[in-house]
Parts: sequence; C-alpha cells; structure tokens
Amino acid sequence: MTEKKLPFTKEALEKIIEKYPTPFHIYDEKGIRTYAKRFVKAFSWNKGFKEYYAIKAAPNPYLMKILRNEGFGIDCSSIAELELAEKIGMRGDEIMFTSNDTPAYEYKKAIELGAIINLDDIAHIQYLDENVGLPELVCFRYNPGSLKEGNAIIGHPEEAKYGFTRSQLFEGYQMLIDKGVKRFGIHTMVASNELDPNYFGGTAQILFELIADLSKKLNINFEFANLGGGIGIPYKPDQVEVDLEKMSQSIKDCYDKYITGNGLKPIKIYFESGRAITGPFGCLVSKVLHIKNTYKKYAGLDASMANLMRPALYGSYHHISVPGKEDSATKIMYDVTGSLCENNDKFAINRVLPKLAPGDIVVIHDTGAHGHSMGFNYNGKLRSAELLLRENGEVVQIRRAETLEDYFATLDFNGVAGFEV
Repeated sequence: MTEKKLPFTKEALEKIIEKYPTPFHIYDEKGIRTYAKRFVKAFSWNKGFKEYYAIKAAPNPYLMKILRNEGFGIDCSSIAELELAEKIGMRGDEIMFTSNDTPAYEYKKAIELGAIINLDDIAHIQYLDENVGLPELVCFRYNPGSLKEGNAIIGHPEEAKYGFTRSQLFEGYQMLIDKGVKRFGIHTMVASNELDPNYFGGTAQILFELIADLSKKLNINFEFANLGGGIGIPYKPDQVEVDLEKMSQSIKDCYDKYITGNGLKPIKIYFESGRAITGPFGCLVSKVLHIKNTYKKYAGLDASMANLMRPALYGSYHHISVPGKEDSATKIMYDVTGSLCENNDKFAINRVLPKLAPGDIVVIHDTGAHGHSMGFNYNGKLRSAELLLRENGEVVQIRRAETLEDYFATLDFNGVAGFEV
C-alpha cells in the first residue's frame, strides 16, 4: 500500500497559485534526490554503475542538473535532447544516445559530444559508417523476442519495432570487429512500468547469458550491460513500489553466476530509468471550472489531456487529491474532464471524490514523468508552466507557460495576408 502524500499544505499551495496560475506541473526536489541516492546505493556492489536518466520523461535542464549532481548520466533519443545535454555541460560517457529510425545529423551530433551510441538495427552499422563514421565504442540494443514477456505499455517484444534479434547481434558485432571497432556494450529494454522486482533479474539473466555466448564465440569483452528502464511506480494507492534492494540483489545473483562464473572481465551495469526517478515526485495542479450534471456528473478542470495525456492514451490511473477536503464525509462519483473537443479528454472515469465545487484545487499525482513532456497544442491549448519545489521550501519556475505569441510564432501571418485564393 502506497500512501499518496503531497509535499505541500493547502495553504502553501494557495500561495503558489497566487503567483503561478493553474494549471501547472510542480516537482519535489527532495523526493527526487532521496530516490536517486537510494537507487545508486542499491547498486554500489557494481563498480562503474551508472543510471542514465531517460530525459524524454521530463526534459527540463533544472531536473537534469539535479540528477547529474547525484551522479546520473542522461539517455537521449533526439537532437533536441542531445542539445539539452550539451547546454548543461554534459559530454562523453555521461550521454547515452538510444534512438531508432535516426537521421545522420543526429548521429553526427551524438558523436561530436562523445556520446555512447546505442544502435537499434543491424542496417544502422553501415549507415553510420558511411554517413558519419563509427565511434570507438558501439552498443547494440537487443530484442529478445518471445524469450521475454513484455507488458501492456511496451507490448510483446517480438512485435516491438526496437532492437536486434539474437542472430543479428552475432553478425553485427562481427561486422564491428571487421571494421576495427574494439569497444563494445549491449542494451535491452523489454517492459515499461513494471512493478515486479524479480522481472528485472530475469531480464539480466537473458542479457548476461547472451554476453557470455557472444564473448566466447567472438572473443570480445563487453564494457557494460545496459538493462534499460521500465521500473514502475505505484500509480494506484493499493500498489507497492519496486523494492530496489531486492531488484538489485536479483541482478547481482545473475551477474555472479553468468559474468563472474564464466570468468568474464567485470562489466559495468547501466540503467536508463525515467519514470521511477521523477514520476512520483511531480504532480499536475489544476482547479475546478465547472460542475456538470447530465447523464453523469462531470468535474471540468482548467487542465486538459494537453497537460497530461496518459489517461486518454493508455487508460492509465492517476490518483487525485482535493486539498482541504481529504476528510470530507460527502463523496460523489465524477468523470474528471478537460476542455478539449475530444470525449476521451478525461483524467478519471467514475472516480469517487469529495464533493467538488468551482474553484476547488485538484492535484493529480505521479505526473513527474511523461506528464508535461507529452503535452501538445491540439485545440490551440497552451502548454503549462513547470515549477520546482526546492528542498528549502522555495518554489521556482523552471519553465514558463506558453503564450499565444509562442503558439503563433511559426505561422506567417504576413504571407497569408497576400495569399490569393
């Protein structure tokens, strides 16, 4: 059971809203740092362990600077994310570039930064070599297919667009050897939002056994094994967070058996978690605009799925708190909605909440990953601000809210004035 607490009181939140109008996302620095330290400590048995924060979860330089301060690297998948890393001074093996269907200019930027290149397809070896040139160190992403069961979010591995097959790995690493590459890594990612700590031990076993086979057949040494991300968070109050220590021990048991036990040189363990690192430590703060009574009761917010699309995209559960009404005896069932011209613009369906009224503050939990970052501008909705609650209680704006000028910035109104129809 996970108790859904807020890092601020209703009174503190009201003061924040006086300065920063709703809706906005706000992140808890103390929570992020505490979890980051625990994550690193759990893998202290592995020399060289590193977590590469999947910046797509919350692409904000302030958050990345906090995590870099805790020893984290950054996992990028696009030119914009590489540029973000560069702007905060990250280079070299601080950066993992894990992409797919990648244009040459993005590979070029990654190599300029000295990033670790994680190739998604065997055809990308020749593409990279011909268009940019191969770096000193290359990593391949492995898709284990039916050997490993996926889950609802990422799907079955054999149906996923990502990664090399097992036979392609042997062929691909041989191609690298023939081209003079001497340093190697390997990566896999087969689940998303997984709560079973033993699941990750099973993934490690598959990857470590494969490393042993590849090392023996091709006579190469691997520098690292990136076990991907996928560590889930307890979105629902009746769920339990992943036991990091138990997860780490299951991975260590596999390491001792398949890496050490096969006489292989020590390898570094990497992760690229995003959701688990910031997800529970962010929330979307909104206000009730309207209460509607028709065939159902609707609580309409000043936020919409443009601010948080996970419920509409995946049917995902996000817990909702109503500060100041936690102990209310009156409970009513609502659909909690936004204002988009889409019927699936709902944060919750048939959710029992305290009796709501226009003006009530509503806090949607666990939006610190894949919340603001998945925002969009459909219906001309403007993306909200991002705030950071510092450890000392100070609140700072780390991204301002969009304006209409931002929304129209890429349109040529001067051109349209003279456009003949």
